Amino acid sequence: MHEELRAALAGLLDGLPPKQAAQAVDRLIANYRGRTPTDAPVLRDRADVAAYAAYRMPATFEAVRAALTAFAARVPDWSPASHVDIGGGTGAATWATAATWEGPHSTVLDWAQPALDLGRELAAKTLPDTSWQRQTIGEGLTVPAGTDLVTVSYVLGELRPEDRRAVVAAATTARAVVLIEPGTPDGYLRIREARTQLIEAGLRIVAPCPHSDTCPIVPGEDWCHFAARVSRSSLHRQVKGGSLPYEDEKFSYVAATTPDATPAPARIIRKPQLRKGQVLLDLCTTADGLQRTTVTKRHGAAYREARDASWGDDWPHG
Repeated sequence: MHEELRAALAGLLDGLPPKQAAQAVDRLIANYRGRTPTDAPVLRDRADVAAYAAYRMPATFEAVRAALTAFAARVPDWSPASHVDIGGGTGAATWATAATWEGPHSTVLDWAQPALDLGRELAAKTLPDTSWQRQTIGEGLTVPAGTDLVTVSYVLGELRPEDRRAVVAAATTARAVVLIEPGTPDGYLRIREARTQLIEAGLRIVAPCPHSDTCPIVPGEDWCHFAARVSRSSLHRQVKGGSLPYEDEKFSYVAATTPDATPAPARIIRKPQLRKGQVLLDLCTTADGLQRTTVTKRHGAAYREARDASWGDDWPHG
C-alpha cells in the first residue's frame, strides 16, 4: 500500500517552488506536531495541505501501520468492517488500515475541509470506499454506534486538554481503539493519559503493553516509544538536511479493545543489543515490569529468534 500512496503523492507539489514547499512545512511542523494546542484547524488551504501531505503522509502511514500491525497480531481472528479516523486529515491512517485489513469501510473526520478534499483526491483510485466528513474535533464529537475501529493519529497534541479527553471518550465507544502520537516524552505522556482513560472506560489494553496495569515507566526518567523506517523524499532532505535515503519515525501508541484479546507476554521496548554469542533484550513484561534479559547461544532456538527480533516485537514471538 505504501507504493500506491507514494504514487498518489507524486506530483502533489508540481508548480510549487521547492523553497516555498520547504518553508510551508517548516512553518507548519511546530503546530501540527502538537506544540500549540488549538481549537482551530492548523492546515487551512491547499498549499498548506499539499506541502504537509507530501512531507508527513509517508511517515504517518508507516507509524500507524506499525501500530496496527502490532495490534492485529494480538487479535488474529478479528478484522474491522467499519473504521473511523478522527482528525484524519488527508487520510494517512486510513491508508494504513487498508494495508492491515481487507475491506473495512473508513470514514475520515476532520475540521479542515482542504485536508479532506485533498485526501479524497489522493484516495480516489485506491480507496474509493471511504467517506470524508467535516467535523469539529473536540467536545461534542461522537462516533457512529457499532463502529469497529477508531484511529486517532498525531491529533491529541493539537488539542486543548478538554477536547483531548472528549476525543478519547468518543473513541472508547468503538470495539477497538488505536491512538498514535509522536515518539517524544510529551507524546508518550499524552498516550499514557489516554491509556488510563481507555482502561477506565472498560477497554483492555492489548498493545504495546502486555497488561492493563499502571505503566511501569517513571515519567521524566524515560518514555515508551517505537520506530518505523520511512524512505525520505527530496522534500524531506530539503527540510531536514542530510543525505540518508531513509529516516526512522519515532512514535508512541496504545491499542485497546472490548472483544477478547490476549496481550503479548512481553514487548521489546528498545533496539536489541547484539553481542558475541548473546542478545540483550529490554522488555516490558506482564508480571515483572521493566526487565533486561540476556539470551545466549545456550538457549538454542530462542537465541536465533532473539537475533532476528526487532524493537517493538512481541517476546517471545507469536
